[in-house]
Formats: sequence, structure tokens, C-alpha cells
Amino acid sequence: MENTSLAKNDTKYLILIAILSIVVPVLVSVLLFVPQTGKLGDIDLYFLPKLHAVINSLTAIALVVGYYFIKKGNRRNHRFAMTTAFVLSIMFLVSYVLYHYQVAPTSFGGDGTAKSIYYFILLTHIVLAAVIVPLVLLSVYFAISKQYQKHKKVSRWTFPLWLYVSITGVLVYIMIAPYYPQ
Repeated sequence: MENTSLAKNDTKYLILIAILSIVVPVLVSVLLFVPQTGKLGDIDLYFLPKLHAVINSLTAIALVVGYYFIKKGNRRNHRFAMTTAFVLSIMFLVSYVLYHYQVAPTSFGGDGTAKSIYYFILLTHIVLAAVIVPLVLLSVYFAISKQYQKHKKVSRWTFPLWLYVSITGVLVYIMIAPYYPQ
């Protein structure tokens, strides 16, 4: 009986994860490709890109700390570090959506090799940021539901991709920061 209710819960949560895995990237894409600037009035959100870089840095640190703790067999501290990374990522996403809802996009002003490097990092960051959404949600769900073998299997992919997205988020900020409006 317990397996049946777990299977029903799995189905319900896996459907929710699938929906969020589509809605989040679509929402971000709409904000990037169809900017809606100034809808919040005169609120100055130009400080947010720097905050996003800080949040991404802290997320990367939390991920590495969580990885360290699980390798040492310390599930309690692993759970705390990974919960921290998850909460930071949610804070980032909400802030990122607010920023791009309010502020016109900034174009990279560099050229030559710098421009090629920037767009390579940006493109891989964007693609993997979309890919990471379902992986993070699945990893969290399997951990919360104590399906540790599934959690471990998914997290083998989640961890390096999530770390890459966090680090490249910082790199994108560093590279485009000189071109933000003053």
C-alpha cells in the first residue's frame, strides 16, 4: 500500500516538476526577448545584477560545501548546504525576473575574442540554466521523499551543471558589468 501512495505522490510531483521545468525557462525567455521595461514605475533596480553575481557566488560555494559534506558522509550538513543553494537559486530567479521585467537589456560592448568568449559563456549558461531547472527540482524531490538512490543518480548530473551555471552567471556579470547604464 505504501508503494502505491508513493507512486501517486511521485506522479503528482513529477507532473509539477515538468510544468515548472517548462514555465520557468519560458518566462525567462519572454523577459529576455520581449522586454517589458518600466512597468514597476520609478523603482531603481540597477543594483540587482551585482546582487545576482553575489547570489550566484554564494550558490556555488554552498554547492561545493554540500558536495564536500556528502563525500564525508555528513548528511545533515549536506542537506543544510544544498537547501541553502536551492533557496539562493529561488531568490536569484525571483530577483532576475523582477530586474528583467523592469530594466531594458544591456548589450555586451566588447569585440573580437572577448565578444566570442562572452557569447560562448552566455549561450552555455542560458542553455544549461534551462536544463538545470528539472534536475534541481528532481534532486530536491528525491531527497525530500527519501528516494536516495534516485537522488544520487540525478545529482551526479545536477551538481556539475548547477555549479557551472552558478559560476558562469558570475562570469557573465563580470564581463558585462562595464556596459551597464551608470
